[in-house]
Amino acid sequence: MIKKLILALGLTTLSLSATACNTVQGLGEDISSVGKAGEEAID
Repeated sequence: MIKKLILALGLTTLSLSATACNTVQGLGEDISSVGKAGEEAID
């Protein structure tokens, strides 16, 4: 019973951390694209 609980918590932690990394990476890409569009509009 304890092993199943630890396994479930570990898998949950792993999936949440992977999701967080993808979210931060996507946010960085969005900010980068906005910066490029701003530079093109100024030029």
